[in-house]
Parts: sequence; structure tokens; C-alpha cells
Amino acid sequence: MARAASPAEIHWSGSRRDHQALARRADWSGLTGLEQLWPVLAERHGDAIALEAPHAATPEQVSYRQLHQRIEQAAAAFAGLGVAAGDVVALFAENSPRWLQADQGLMRAGGADAVRGSAAPVEELRYILEDSGAVGLVVESARLLAALALDGERWARLRFVVVLEGEQGEGVPPVPCLGWGDLLERGAAALASGSPVPPPPGDGARLATILYTSGTTGQPKGVPLSHANLLHQLRHLGVAVAPRPGDRVVSVLPIWHSYERSAEYFLLACGCRQTYTTLKQLRADLQRVRPHYLISVPRLWEALLSGFDDALAAMPASRQRLLRAALANSRAYGQRRRQALDLTLTPEALPGRLGAAAQALLRWPLHRLAAALLWPKVRQQLVGGRLRTAISGGGALALHVDGFFEAIGIALLVGYGLTETSPVLTCRRSWSNRRGSAGQPLPATSLRIVDPDTGALLAIGERGRVLACGPQVMAGYWRKPEATAAVLDGEGWFDTGDLGQLLPDGSLVLTGRAKDTIVLSSGENIEPGPLEEALVASPLIEQVMLVGQDRKQLGALLVPRAEALAAFAVAAGLAPASAPAEAALLRVLTRECNRLLAARPGSRPDERLAGVALVEPFTLDNGLLTQTLKQRRDRIVARDGEAIAAIYAPR
Repeated sequence: MARAASPAEIHWSGSRRDHQALARRADWSGLTGLEQLWPVLAERHGDAIALEAPHAATPEQVSYRQLHQRIEQAAAAFAGLGVAAGDVVALFAENSPRWLQADQGLMRAGGADAVRGSAAPVEELRYILEDSGAVGLVVESARLLAALALDGERWARLRFVVVLEGEQGEGVPPVPCLGWGDLLERGAAALASGSPVPPPPGDGARLATILYTSGTTGQPKGVPLSHANLLHQLRHLGVAVAPRPGDRVVSVLPIWHSYERSAEYFLLACGCRQTYTTLKQLRADLQRVRPHYLISVPRLWEALLSGFDDALAAMPASRQRLLRAALANSRAYGQRRRQALDLTLTPEALPGRLGAAAQALLRWPLHRLAAALLWPKVRQQLVGGRLRTAISGGGALALHVDGFFEAIGIALLVGYGLTETSPVLTCRRSWSNRRGSAGQPLPATSLRIVDPDTGALLAIGERGRVLACGPQVMAGYWRKPEATAAVLDGEGWFDTGDLGQLLPDGSLVLTGRAKDTIVLSSGENIEPGPLEEALVASPLIEQVMLVGQDRKQLGALLVPRAEALAAFAVAAGLAPASAPAEAALLRVLTRECNRLLAARPGSRPDERLAGVALVEPFTLDNGLLTQTLKQRRDRIVARDGEAIAAIYAPR
């Protein structure tokens, strides 16, 4: 349970229900390294499919037995190429079974990998190759190898290159260069000759991987994670989810990212069948695979809700009215039910809870009818109809998105963490799914809320900077002692850079990023996250980013929904073709945004917009989103500098 060591410091050993949930999972307490997992799974699940990649350059399915076999072959080949305990090999590739086999083959050989996606800028990949001190290089394709254009000095540090997909390409590197098939053949021959790979040192503190921060600002930093860091996640994520062998999982996030990676290790440890997909193929694969589990980021859940809204707008008016009324009732039922169960962010006194229970009871018959007749069809169209657990992480989930999925019968479990924490620190449980919170800590995890300026401990319920301590926290940045000292103290407390508060039950509520705080010229500090959530709930707005640092008022960059905005303009009596009409539209849109902001609970007068600007979308392709779909605020400001200036131009 939670033990309050000081007003806003929680040491979470696990609730009774946490321990009950973990008691039903496999016991991995004896592992000292991730590479020890695969022979056990091969014995347990045999020919059951572990991984499939229908859209890879080489589509394939891999059983648990084959997965173990290929990891052993890759390990033998890597060892033959000179990988030894403590060596780092760079791995630049996207999701595929071969990525996981290379990853675990390196760990089985005693090495570690420095990972990044193949779509990252070439300069960034070269930086990682050099910064990590890699002795080998595994790349997705010969095309990427050619794009890296390594010079003689960089080649001199490498012992080998492995190309995962396709041919090795033209030109012969000055080191051994193997295709994936060649690597496995070399490893199979070594094993057949009676040269097994000795087990790595049985030390959980040994390096497993170096992940480089995706970097919404600045140069990426290497985050070295140990086997003990990753094994903590493997052993404790079962407090939130309870997968069964054979459950289907669709994987769309980058495999090299800490969130996807820890989730994948855990789900495979449970015997699940994982399908790799892409954002482009996701909708089709949701219908084909019909997953039981889907783990993603808020942007994906927002996109699914947007798809529902678009489908709803295309329906006949009578059906629209039916679905909107049913959805409003189910949303209200869910909210009242949460109030009755005291699962909101504000404590409910007994009279209020009883009143909420009575209101939920009145709404229950219509909700139950919709749950039987309407919502199964919606779930079928959105996620295949079989989704049992949905997990959102990597950013704050807007309440209107959370409420929509709850209304149609999909309870989103939100988690929170950072690359530096392997990554999960907290997660919502199915039996304590407090909307708006990031959940309670994982077992053996401690949280502390301190004053952002003085570092003094704050009281429960007060907002401050979030510190974390636990077995999943890194020991420090790779070869950056000054950066490490800035975030880790001598007792192992890690400064997350996030702002939040602790509730009496140990739940963490996040309120923003300290470095994202907008300071107006009046000195008022504004956390943009909650305000952006309120604005993006509008059917007019696809994406939004607030600006206003050192200005008198906030402004907003809006990526509009084109059809909805056109209808809004017509309803406002504006002719869209003329410049005066465009200026008038921005004024009307500003008023609408300010109406939404004013309607927020606890809204403040300084949380109003001086104006808005319409801008092009923020995407992966234009570099304005990270691989986990977070906004790169500095790059957006640089691209849309003229639009920001126009917001504040004298009128």
C-alpha cells in the first residue's frame, strides 16, 4: 500500500489488488537478464505464433520456438563477429520480427544496443553511432547504410555491419557486411559445430540498451537502461492488464521507443500474438486482426474519435440525432457512476455520491440499451469489436476522448512515464480507473511533489514538480555527468520535469511540463496542456498549440477541420473568398475558442486568447511531431513565426 513518508511523498509497495493481480501472472523473479525469457517461452508456447509482419519488406510469421532459435543463432553470429560483454551495437531499423531477434541476439551475446528508427535524420543517426561508441552497426536496409555515408574514421570503429532487409547493396564496406539470412546461417553453423554462446554475466545492473530521447528540443541524450530497469516493467505491468496466451495485439508505435518496447516484452512474456502494422495500414489491420489489446498514444485515440465524428456527420439526420442522444446519455451515465464511486479528481462527500448514484441509476436503462444495440457496432467499426484493454501513454489524454471511449464500452487505462524511467512510473487500474489521472505508481515506485523553485516538499493536493525513485529509473545519462546531475540527486530521485499533484489514494494528476510553461508579460504562468485539450475537443479543431511567451495574452495556432470550419463560416454569414471575410472568420473563431476556455472548470481570466492563426498540420513527415506524435514546439514556432507575429500585430 501507499505509505505517506511526508505530505506529498508516496512509497508504493502495491495495493492488495495489485498483489492479487500479480499473483495470477507468471513469476519472472528469477531472471537477471531479458535474454533468459525466450527459452522459457519457447518451451511454454512452442509453435504458437509470437510475431507477424504482414507489411514488412519480407512478410513473415515467427512462432515462439522459432523466435528462440533465431535469437540463439543471432547471438552466436554476433559473438563470432566480436561482440562481447559490455559492447554496444547501433540498431537503426523499424518494427519487424528481425528487429526483436537482433535486439535479443545482442543481449544474449552479452552486448547492448543503441537504438533509433531508420526514418530519423541521418545526422542524428551518425551522432548516435558516435556518441554510443558502437562497435557494430545493424541497419534496416542497404539504402540507409548508403545514406549514412560513413567516413574512414567511423568505419575504423566498427567490426561489422548487418543489413536486416534486402540485399547488402553495392560497394563493399571495409568491415564484414552480412544480410540477415547470412547472419542466421553463420550462427546456425557455429551452434552446429558445438560452439554455444556462454551465458552473459548474471548481473541485473549490466547495460541492456541505450535509448536516445526523441528530443522535442535540443540534441538527443543517451538513456542507458539496465536489464534490472526493464525487468521491473516485465514483472509489474500486470497490475494494469491481464493478457492471456494467444491474445492478439496490434503494434503501431516505434519498437525502439521505451513505451512500445517494454509493453512488447511484457505481452510476449504473456504468450500474446503481436502484429506489426503502420499508421497507414492501422485501420485495415484493426479489422483484420481484431485485437484484444491496443497500446498507443493520445493522438491515435483522438484520430479514432475523429473517424467516428466524420462517419457520424455522413449519416442521415435521424440516425445522427439518435447516436448523439445515446452518446450524451452514456457519457453522463459514466460521469455520474464515477462520481458515485469517488473516481473523479475532486473528492465527493457522501450526499454528493448518493445523488450521483441516483442520477446514474436513472440513466442506466437507456445506457444499457445502447450498450446492447449501438456500441458493439461502433466498437466493431473502430477497433474490430474484440478489444478488451486499451492503453494510452506517451502524453496527456484529453478528457473528452477518455469519456467517449468509456461511453462506448472501452475503458482506456492511462499510464505515465519517461524514457529515463523504462518508462512506466504510474498507471490506472481497471478497478481504480480515475479519469483525468495518470494512475497510481507501479509497485516499488516512489513519487514526490516539490516546489518548482525551492525544492521543498508540498502537501497532498498541491501542484509542483514531480520526482520519482524506483528500480525502473536510469542510473544517469550516457557519458553526460552534468546532464545527469541536473536531474538525479544523490538518493536516486529523478526530476521528471513534469508538473503535477498527488491525490490521497496515491494517484498522480499531471498538469503540464515545466519547460512548456508559458510565462506572460504579466508574470502569470500558464500550463498550455489542459487549455489545448479543451480546444481540441471542438469539432472545428484538429490540432492546436498555444503561444504567448512574454506576451500580454495567449494566442493559438490552429489546424482546422476543413469541412467543419467551412460550415462554421457559412453559419456565421461569412463569404470565404475575401480577405475581410478571412479576418472576420479569425475573430469569430477566437471568440469560439475563448468561449470553450471560459467554460473550463476553474478557468482564469488570463487563460484567454488575443487571437488565432490557421496553420498547416503538424506531422511526422514535416518533422513537427516526434515518433510518438508529440509536438515539437520549438520547430512549430520556427515554421509558423509569421503566423504568430500576425496574431499579435496591431489592429
